Amino acid sequence: MTGPVIPYAQRTIALVGLMGVGKSTVGRRLARRLELDFADGDDEIEAAAGMSVAEIFARYGEAEFRALEARVMRRLLEGPRIVLATGGGAILNPDTRAHMAQCATSVWMRADLDVVVSRVQRRDTRPLLRGRDPAEALRTLAEVRYPLYSLADVTVDLGLGAHTEAVETIIRSLRAFWKTQDAGDQP
Repeated sequence: MTGPVIPYAQRTIALVGLMGVGKSTVGRRLARRLELDFADGDDEIEAAAGMSVAEIFARYGEAEFRALEARVMRRLLEGPRIVLATGGGAILNPDTRAHMAQCATSVWMRADLDVVVSRVQRRDTRPLLRGRDPAEALRTLAEVRYPLYSLADVTVDLGLGAHTEAVETIIRSLRAFWKTQDAGDQP
């Protein structure tokens, strides 16, 4: 992908991280705080497919889900500046990673694996966890995905604090990053 170079502070903010880390919840609050629109990758995929993520996995399998996810991520990343909560596996696609590097400031929302496990056990809607021990499944996913998440522009460690605390931590981290990358306008 080629195109004009977009200053980091004017790019979409793409939140990456494991399922259950809080990308959607924190992303909505971050978008409000920055006065930007918000998009949840999984919601956008469901709207494009006319069915839930779980139904897509059940009917077409993970490979087809990932292909649809890549198309949706491309559209969102090439669109107007937003806060984007990506799906936990969106980063697996090399084209999505390249688009993210060109069009977004990426933020790895990292949390202790035990915190993530406790959150994902609350709902039975995650296809990659169905019929598996959530702790073991997340450890396996982390082994594969953490090296890719670590490519993010910014890494923010989150604890058990309030979502508003996470938002403020992300904003401080983004401002520090933008300051070192370009002289663009900051929120």
